[in-house]
This record gives sequence, structure tokens and C-alpha cells, in this order.
Amino acid sequence: MLYGILAATSALLLAAVLTAVLRMAALRLGIVDRRWRRPMPLSGGVAVVAATCGVAFVGDWRGVTPLGPDVGRLLVAGAGVALLGLVADVRRVKARFLVGGTAVAAACVVPYEETGVLAGMLAVGWIVFVALGFKALDHADGLAGTVGVVTAFGAGACAAAEVMDGLAVLLSVLAAALTGFLMHNWHPARAGLGACGALFTGFVLASAAVTTRAGQELGSSAGVLSALTAVVSADVLLVVLARGLSGRPLLRAAPDHLAHRLRRLGLTPQGAAVVLGVAAFGGVLVAVLVHLGWIAATGALWVAGGALLVVLALLRVKCGSAQRPVSTQVRAPLRVRNG
Repeated sequence: MLYGILAATSALLLAAVLTAVLRMAALRLGIVDRRWRRPMPLSGGVAVVAATCGVAFVGDWRGVTPLGPDVGRLLVAGAGVALLGLVADVRRVKARFLVGGTAVAAACVVPYEETGVLAGMLAVGWIVFVALGFKALDHADGLAGTVGVVTAFGAGACAAAEVMDGLAVLLSVLAAALTGFLMHNWHPARAGLGACGALFTGFVLASAAVTTRAGQELGSSAGVLSALTAVVSADVLLVVLARGLSGRPLLRAAPDHLAHRLRRLGLTPQGAAVVLGVAAFGGVLVAVLVHLGWIAATGALWVAGGALLVVLALLRVKCGSAQRPVSTQVRAPLRVRNG
């Protein structure tokens, strides 16, 4: 317990300091998310990855909280996905390379001996979906970080319930690192997460959740996993439906995500992040309660139904085109990086 608190505190401070230190380097090297008014340095992603991996590996090296081979492999694969994301932040990378690289990493961490081959393949697809979903969710100040913190605590609670101490500590360290990053990313943001941090966050969270639910009934596991990432799934579904119905290319960036539409309804940038953070907490709470067996697995269906209703309601909110920003307060990327 004491080490867990110390590790989380160290990760929080390290991520906060690294985000600030690397900010100028990101600006000079052109590792930025180009907004309409000013470029946003993407120093947060490297900071979150470095803080999470560094603190976790130090704890394992010192023998205080051994990660174990499975968690260690998960973290190494996550670092590889983060490196792929960093390349995408520096230069254009086609979507198929991001999908393929993330899928290879996911295939290396799924516990097939517990899930079976078919369920394991489904798990790989779900991990890729969540990782890319977090990348798409990074479209507004404070949003991806807030949802990531909430989801990490929920997945960590599930891991702790299964006595997976190494995995629970890793998730608490990730949550703390994201909190340190949020000190610079809350509106008005001074640093961004980028593909590096967003893919790493989504990959680690999804892989950890799959590991926690491995060997349990497939239907209830699907409910728990979907409830854990309800906001991410809702954002992806909203964008796919909106662009499909309007005949726009799926991968062309446009201000039509969740936060963009909430801003159209009059919410402030901070308000949109808080509302979606609360929504994520609701889904995570249901997922944890189902995992613990305190409520029926059908509780996850209510989360899915609620998310679908929100998506259908927000589809009616008109959004600006890709050439005009909804607001300078919410990110509307000029390039395809944030989907």
C-alpha cells in the first residue's frame, strides 16, 4: 500500500515535470498538433509513457512490486505502440500502419490459454479499437486524460479484486501520470497528449481489462469491457454515423466529435470535459460492480443503451465543416492525426 502511494506520487510529479520540460523541445522539433490559432506541443505523450514505464520498471527492479512476466510484456508492448504513435506525431502515418502495428502488439499480450483462440482474436480487435478510440478522443483539452484517469481506476479496481497486484499498481501509476499531464492539458492547454500518449493509454487500459477478465464468461466480459470504455465507444460510433450519413470520408478530420457537439450546445471547454468524465465514471462504476458480482451483467446493457441514446441525440446537433473551427477552445485538427 505504501509503495503504491509512493509510486503514484512519483509518476504524477514526473509526468508533470517532463511535460513542462519537453514542451519547448516539442515546439522546436515540430512535434505539434496544429490548431487554428496556435500549434500545440505534444510533449504530454512522451511524459506519460516515460513516467509510467519508468516508475513501474523501477518498482519491479527493486522487487517492491514485481510486475510478473505478463504485465512486463504488456508494458513493453505498450511502449512499442507509443513509439509508433510518436512517429505518427512527427510525420504522417497511414491508418493501416497504426492499426497493423497496434494489432501485432495486442496479439502479443492476449492470454490465449485462458481466453481461447477465437475469444483471443476478438480481444485483439477490441484492444486495437480502444487504442485508436483514445486517439480519436484526444480532440479537446483535458478530455482524453480525464477519461483515461477514470478508466484506469476502474480497471485497477477490477485487477485488485482478482489479486493481480502488479497490474493494479501499473494502472494506478498510469492514472497518476495522466493526472500530472492534465496539469498542463486542462483548458487552456499548454501541452497535448498526441498519438504517442493516446495510443499508449488506450492500449494499456484495454490490455489490462482483457487480462483481468480472461477466463470468465464471454457475455459478461463483453459487457464489462464495453461499460469500461463507454465514452470512447460512443465517440467512435458518433463520428462513424455522422460521416457515413453525410457522405464524408471517415478518416478526414472534422469538428464532429462528442466535445465539439457539446460545445455547440453551449458548454464551456471545461464543462464538456467534466460532463464526459462523469459519463465515463458512470460506465466504469457499472463495469466494476458487474465484475464484482454486485449487480447483474445486464447492467452493462443499460450503459450501452444510454450511450446509444446520447449518440442519436447528438447526431441532431449541427457541426461545422472541417474548414471552419467550432471554436478556438476545442481542437479541430487540420490534419488526420486525431481522426
